[in-house]
Amino acid sequence: MPEYEFREIYVPRGVSRKDATRLLTDEAEYGHWEVDRLRLYADGSRRVRLRRRIIRQVRATW
Repeated sequence: MPEYEFREIYVPRGVSRKDATRLLTDEAEYGHWEVDRLRLYADGSRRVRLRRRIIRQVRATW
């Protein structure tokens, strides 16, 4: 089963949808993050949980 690391981002209510999309796109493209959960609150703010897979290196034994 894959292991993931998580990161929480809070997007305040004054941030437009376009700017929030740009922020998440940059995180996905450059940080290799993907959206795990997005919660939109009644006041317009958003809480986003991002995840990325942890790749473990296996040591070679000689």
